[in-house]
Amino acid sequence: MRFAFPSPIIRKATAVPDFSFELSQPGRIAGVDEAGRGPWAGPVVAGAAILNPDTLPQDLIDGLDDSKKLKAEKREALLVRLQASDAVLGMGIASVAEIDELNILQATMLAMKRAVADLAVVPDYALIDGNRVPDGLACGAEAVVKGDGRSLSIAAASIVAKVSRDRMMAELDRQYPGYGWVSNAGYGTKAHQEGLAQLGVTPEHRKSFAPIRKILSHADS
Repeated sequence: MRFAFPSPIIRKATAVPDFSFELSQPGRIAGVDEAGRGPWAGPVVAGAAILNPDTLPQDLIDGLDDSKKLKAEKREALLVRLQASDAVLGMGIASVAEIDELNILQATMLAMKRAVADLAVVPDYALIDGNRVPDGLACGAEAVVKGDGRSLSIAAASIVAKVSRDRMMAELDRQYPGYGWVSNAGYGTKAHQEGLAQLGVTPEHRKSFAPIRKILSHADS
């Protein structure tokens, strides 16, 4: 049986992270966010999180926020606490090959869809950070602009995505030293650019991204 869901709602007001969005819908609500849309290398990773407003520890309520606002040590500690709580967490990855084949937007949507599918339970509704909702979700959903700073569930998902991707980039840094991925996470920093100039393009670089495409075109000429 196919289910028809209403067009996604997009809310744009700003607020601090709380359960307002979650409590506006019945059932199990999943927050979804991604990490790694902008880097020149590595996968894009999405996280999904279902939190229980009645049992979430106060330290998590106080500590969860947009992962970009938090230091790495704080993000790691929050993920450990989330994993020790009754939160239901999921993760989805879209590879470099998928990014190059689909484009980064569609690869991000794919990673988000996979993160929701990775949850141990099917949510009744999903809150998606940003202004787009992935196609093919098994539940209704809405886009929440700047949601990682407004919804505790999306903030938790942002922690899952960011910490998971940083760990992946640290491993890739060991495989391909010289680009600074352990610290720059694949973004186009000076160290990354110097690595490209000295060592060239690796299989983990996004060849559809303009800076990498430019290097490859010069190498072929």
